[in-house]
Amino acid sequence: MPTSSPSHVTGYAAAWTIVLVWSFWLIVSRVANDSGLTVYDLAAMRYGLASLVALPLCLYYKPWRGLRLSQIAVLSFILGPVYILIVFSGFLYAPAAHGGIFMNGVLPLISILFGIFLFRKLPGTQQLLGAALILVSSVVLAWDTSVTNIQNAWVGDLMFVVGAIFFSSYVILSERWQLRPMQIIFCGTVVNAALYLPVWVLWLPSGLADAPLRPLLLQAVYQGFVPNLIGLLFVAHASRTIGNGNTSSILAAVPGGGALLGLLILGESLSVISVLALVILTIGLLMSVRRRTPQLG
Repeated sequence: MPTSSPSHVTGYAAAWTIVLVWSFWLIVSRVANDSGLTVYDLAAMRYGLASLVALPLCLYYKPWRGLRLSQIAVLSFILGPVYILIVFSGFLYAPAAHGGIFMNGVLPLISILFGIFLFRKLPGTQQLLGAALILVSSVVLAWDTSVTNIQNAWVGDLMFVVGAIFFSSYVILSERWQLRPMQIIFCGTVVNAALYLPVWVLWLPSGLADAPLRPLLLQAVYQGFVPNLIGLLFVAHASRTIGNGNTSSILAAVPGGGALLGLLILGESLSVISVLALVILTIGLLMSVRRRTPQLG
């Protein structure tokens, strides 16, 4: 299928829209630390508020009919509280720019490793070189003294890498299982809301009652509706139409977007080294993006 077909156009448009959405999400998640909300509150918003929209749709479309129980369990776990709590906790240690670097910047690398070890799919020389440039630029950005000025930032960086592994797994499964949008919403939102919200209400610490109104509304809207209802659907569409390799590579542009927004909104300065590393990362991104080849089965 040529890259100019309508499905490829919408696939690339979806992937680049997510770059913008996630760049803002990095900033919103970082400022959540000053709102008085706990990471458990943010996870509750992510699943609970989205379920207000998702549950009626799932009851109408019954997306579970096309899924095996094992698929529901695996997909729900990958998109579940373990994943999101690790990511939110990363922002307690590391700046917003690191979230983009170590969650999205390493996605092409993880995609390549998964392809080699799970599916015996070898990448091309250009893709490997692009991935190497992404890796080098990510390391440079992480160790730049103007960026890494927070104690124990490496703890947050490791959490972001773990989050990237979770998300890369989701992207790959979306393509291989050809998941429909409502199936993703059902597993990523409704199932996890049913499992997590009772635990949150009964046992987990919360700052919801004392949070200021404006930060609370910002977090509620962005955490509750953007990642689960918009983000997952767009990523699934992109991975189905242009492939998980292309999707992961395009999402590696988020570090640049996150760093720029961090500069404009949070005042996180960029040194010359950081700017050069972001340029190298972008070059690696463009080299890693490859035309999707048709796959049987």
